[in-house]
Amino acid sequence: MPFEKKQPARVWAVLRAYSKAAFVYPGLFAASLAAVLLIESVGVISPLYLRQFIDMLSKGDPSPERVHALFLILAAFGGILFVGWIGQRVRMVAVSRLEANVMTDLYQTAFAYLLGHAHEFFISNFTGTLTRRVARYARSFEQVFDNLLFNFFSSFLFVVGAIGVLSLKSMLLGVGLLAWTVVFVYMQFRMMHSLQALRADRTAEDSRVTGFLSDVMSNHPAIVAFAAAGYESSRFKETIMRWYAATRKVWDADTWVYGVQGLLAFGIELTILSGAVLLWQRGLVTVGDFVLIQVYIIGLMDRIWGIGRNMRQLYDAFADATEMLDILESPHAIQDVPSAVPLRVSEGAIAFDQVRFEYHDSQAVLKDFNLAIQPHEKVALIGSSGAGKTTVTKLLLRLYDVSGGAITIDGQDISQTTKESLCSSIAFVPQEPMLFHRSLLENIRYGRQGATNEEVIEAAKQAHCHEFISRYPEGFNTMVGERGVKLSGGERQRVAIARAILKNAPILVLDEATSSLDSESERLIQDALLRLMKGKTVIAIAHRLSTVMNMDRLIVMEQGAVVLSGTHDELLAHESNLYKKLWDIQAGGFIRAD
Repeated sequence: MPFEKKQPARVWAVLRAYSKAAFVYPGLFAASLAAVLLIESVGVISPLYLRQFIDMLSKGDPSPERVHALFLILAAFGGILFVGWIGQRVRMVAVSRLEANVMTDLYQTAFAYLLGHAHEFFISNFTGTLTRRVARYARSFEQVFDNLLFNFFSSFLFVVGAIGVLSLKSMLLGVGLLAWTVVFVYMQFRMMHSLQALRADRTAEDSRVTGFLSDVMSNHPAIVAFAAAGYESSRFKETIMRWYAATRKVWDADTWVYGVQGLLAFGIELTILSGAVLLWQRGLVTVGDFVLIQVYIIGLMDRIWGIGRNMRQLYDAFADATEMLDILESPHAIQDVPSAVPLRVSEGAIAFDQVRFEYHDSQAVLKDFNLAIQPHEKVALIGSSGAGKTTVTKLLLRLYDVSGGAITIDGQDISQTTKESLCSSIAFVPQEPMLFHRSLLENIRYGRQGATNEEVIEAAKQAHCHEFISRYPEGFNTMVGERGVKLSGGERQRVAIARAILKNAPILVLDEATSSLDSESERLIQDALLRLMKGKTVIAIAHRLSTVMNMDRLIVMEQGAVVLSGTHDELLAHESNLYKKLWDIQAGGFIRAD
């Protein structure tokens, strides 16, 4: 199902996922916590030396003993600051390494799980949106961890330390500061929580903008062909204005939140200092205590104010991470059963036994479909559009699972075998081959990733790719562009055939394998296809009957069922049938199977 509707951020679910990833590196995690503890301890302790220094100065007696004492205080003050400096360095090293390692793991986890989703998932979601969700999931860890460690954890340590020190001087000051801190943090939390729905809406609109841009950029030729630049610009304006409205709501709400925070901060500073004046009047605090209180208040204001600011960033990060987490927690529609075993193909016999299948929310495509293909037999699936030909091949490749019945290869139910072994046993040449934005060498080698350069070149020669590749200045190192756009349709198809030759799987599926070829290119690869098919079980889908008329058997399909089966001559001998009707409007052709 598509993941277009944005759900509220699931904070605890994100924290569990990130904690699990961080605990893989316990040493770095512990070092990060210890470093922050050391830094905040220095932040609480160092003002005590400053208070002592101010009190001694305020006595106004510059005796040598007092000056010596002042320098001793400064030495201790400098020593404690140096310890804090060491803590800062340890924190930087530990945190940077931890975050880099965890983000790398999160990228790999998200990527691997995303690839495990079924074909239906990818055709139901924008590629650009999925790409962004993977990146956000990994990158949000840095923001979450930094905020929790540097802001919330460190602020908690400083608040506890500062309130503890002030309580020793005056319980009233300590309790008052504690009460204000609790109220301030709670109010910020409630305000941020109430605004989370607005932030979720903004994140969702941001994803839609990304998806729209990806969709438009990938269809640029259609925009040019239909002179639709103005139309797409107007649609993009509508999309970006929805993003603007959602973003404006968030920013307007943040303005009010900052205003409330400012009033609270202003009030507590005046209240605490006023209380300190009364205590000074009674001789309970010194000038140095005033300095200590002010340093603590400024530190608390900075940290607690930062909590509000960083809480907004944290919720944004939670919202971003939730998008990918929803996908990670969505089970794969097509997956190996617990008892799955590798598929062993010895002969290549294929059987469809009472197979039923329907796409989501649609009528059945196949109803009790039966088809037996003998080892090394070459069959062609023929029929009108929508007859179910492509569905048969998709079910064989397990792009979808059957709704009923079974598909077997050499007697093995493919639903009980591993997907990897199934796909390794089938070479597939699609009607519209999709290439990676990589070199020609890498694209052909995709048929068998461990193949040598010599084997790749030999496969290219057999598929008659070598002729056009040799014309490029960089030869096999030529980059083909996104989806292979730098190649013609016929060249892309020949690269796909070269992949299949290199894979050399016992079962071959051809989905209009010559549909993108001009007459000259088609002539060149006929002998390559004949060699490719030799000794293999072949299923070919064809609309051009001339390309499959000499296959071992032609299977005529209509409305998800087999209505005719036989050789070309046998089918033509039937009077008034679908095959004869199709043949009468097409020309004769090429392909001959051994």
